[in-house]
Amino acid sequence: MVVASPTPIRSEKIQAIELPIIDLSLANNNNKRSELQNRIVRACEEFGFFKVINHGVSQETIAKMEQESLSFFAKPVPEKQLSGPANPFGYGCKNIGFNGDTGEVEYLLLNTHPLSIAQRSKTISNDPIKFSSAVSGYIEAVREVACELLDLMAEGLQVPQTSVFSSLIRDVDSDSILRLNYYPPMPILCKDNDTSPSSNYTTRVGFGEHSDPQILTLLRSNDVGGLQISLDDGVWVPVSPDPTAFCVNVGDVLQAMTNGRFVSVRHRALTNSDQSRMSMAYFAAPPLNAKITALPEMVSTIKPSLYRTFTWADYKKAAYSLRLGDSRIDLFRKQGEEVA
Repeated sequence: MVVASPTPIRSEKIQAIELPIIDLSLANNNNKRSELQNRIVRACEEFGFFKVINHGVSQETIAKMEQESLSFFAKPVPEKQLSGPANPFGYGCKNIGFNGDTGEVEYLLLNTHPLSIAQRSKTISNDPIKFSSAVSGYIEAVREVACELLDLMAEGLQVPQTSVFSSLIRDVDSDSILRLNYYPPMPILCKDNDTSPSSNYTTRVGFGEHSDPQILTLLRSNDVGGLQISLDDGVWVPVSPDPTAFCVNVGDVLQAMTNGRFVSVRHRALTNSDQSRMSMAYFAAPPLNAKITALPEMVSTIKPSLYRTFTWADYKKAAYSLRLGDSRIDLFRKQGEEVA
């Protein structure tokens, strides 16, 4: 999921991309709902990313989650380490994953089940009840947004069972997770003390190149840039930050279920030289035993099924056994199919 990148990223003045904006308040407008579905489908096909406004998650819910997150990351290192190491849940710093991948990031990885949150909160916060309440409230709110988006996707794809995606994350055994990432300010690095514009490095990799293996990701961050997505020509393009919106992206599982129609796009996060960045990512995932296969409506004689059937447990195991930036979905392509 992450490529280790010890080398700083050279300064490149590339204009930030403006992702499609999805106004979720239009979902309740019968005259606009069809147009909204089509807009979401196009965004998933063309970008694999979009932004959601008027999402219904209250500012109070977001503020409580942000406050608890920032309070944790502001603790002295020995106190934060009491919540780690992340195996897989808990606190981690710089070491990402199991294969030696690194980044300039601190993180807290949480299971989304309330009992797990309540138990882990005891080592995370001096007020575990307050922390647990904030996390559970946030997860419940963003899960509803994810489910609504997934239902709109199914409708837009003209799938008869419109809950085919959302039912996987509503399942009591859903393997969804919440990841809190904190990127401290990192000074600009210059090669051999050369401060000429051609030699300057603007920043370092906070979280390296990866695609998300789950179904859907809902990302909330502060008003600090850092997120970049990889376009078809391999150019990394920054995404302009927007603290009023959720940034949503397609995961590998959704790509497989739509038979490649929706694209799970590689992305990364860079650090900033003078500002810290914090993001909160909800990764919507199916139960471990859920069978993942292309929907019948996505398969035809012209476009046969690209991927063999697998369980989320199979895919998760494969994903974390590789170098985290390596391609995983291609492991499950049917033999003889050309890799896209």
